[in-house]
Amino acid sequence: MGLVVKKPGVITTVQDNGRFGYQGSGFATNGVMDRRAYAIANLLVENDPDAPVLEFALAGPTVRFTTNSIIAITGGDFSPTLDSKPIPMYAAITVRRGSILRFKAPRTGCYGYLAIAGGSVRVPEVMGSRSTNLKCELGGWRGGALTAGDYLPFTTKSVDFLPNLGSHRIDNDDEFYQFDQDEIVVRVVPGPQEDMFADEGIETFYSQPFTTTTKCDRMGYRLDGPVIKTKHGSDIVSDGIALGAVQVPSHGRPIIMLADRQTTGGYAKIGTVATVDIPRLVQRPPGRKIRFEPISVQEAQRLLRDEAHLFEALALKVRRPSADGISPRRTARRLTPILEEQARKSQADTLWIDRADRAERVGNRNVLGTVRTSNDEKIATPETTAHRTTV
Repeated sequence: MGLVVKKPGVITTVQDNGRFGYQGSGFATNGVMDRRAYAIANLLVENDPDAPVLEFALAGPTVRFTTNSIIAITGGDFSPTLDSKPIPMYAAITVRRGSILRFKAPRTGCYGYLAIAGGSVRVPEVMGSRSTNLKCELGGWRGGALTAGDYLPFTTKSVDFLPNLGSHRIDNDDEFYQFDQDEIVVRVVPGPQEDMFADEGIETFYSQPFTTTTKCDRMGYRLDGPVIKTKHGSDIVSDGIALGAVQVPSHGRPIIMLADRQTTGGYAKIGTVATVDIPRLVQRPPGRKIRFEPISVQEAQRLLRDEAHLFEALALKVRRPSADGISPRRTARRLTPILEEQARKSQADTLWIDRADRAERVGNRNVLGTVRTSNDEKIATPETTAHRTTV
């Protein structure tokens, strides 16, 4: 049981938190581009935090479910419909066998996420992760993006209910992403090669806006804008590249390294985007403005802790009791022992309906010929007389 891909969209892959511990061997971490939307999607369907999801970009897929399940959709607004009816995002939605889920081009954002209750799709774990490495063709679903006709089985065959299902929804996250803003601020930790840039270049980086371009993918985002001047060029001996590292090649315009980045690079890095702001960055379509703001390592860590506390609060919120959160099966299981105990206690009591004297109290249709008087004398009725005559 699982789902069938009818249309794959532009690029739809299986991703999770990422593949760690192998960068020394040249393997990228991969994983989701928007970790915030990913975490909330799994939270809404009560999956493990590292459960895989379907990530799609630019145009969402069309899939048909072959079993009952519960899903959640987060990230950019791809106008999802279930059986041609619009469905809300950031909410747990019940899907039935045969239901068809469709997405359109994004109204906001660039990346969308589909989480499936019960552990999501069943794909093999490769080097500690189920993420897709497109360049090495490993992990995920057969090492690549989904194609039409693919059948992805689910980890759990069927999920018909989640406790307190009505509470598994939150307000959209537009306040964080600022989709309606033409210009956003992205916080950056300065370094590690900031000393290679001229004071004028550093001033330009933090004071001037840069524009997202069409040259963006899972590997990195190339920005357009003023030239960031260096002292003596930006070439360095290759060293490690962290998620969010801002490289400045010889042309002087920044490139932000993302999920599928290479493990090492030979260009100076003027800073590293704070982890909490990467989701806001990757959801910016081409042509939008970005400004950079310097913060300390300690501030970046505090922001990450605050985000973790936010997720904990959301987890409590979506599990609160709700009117439509009662499971008929679970309720029946809880009531059965109570009713059985009451039945055992009542076996020694006289029931208000006693079959032994039912005929005396309400009349027995099989012996209609007998009527009792106040003196307890039996009087023959026409029916009994006719019966005796016949005999």
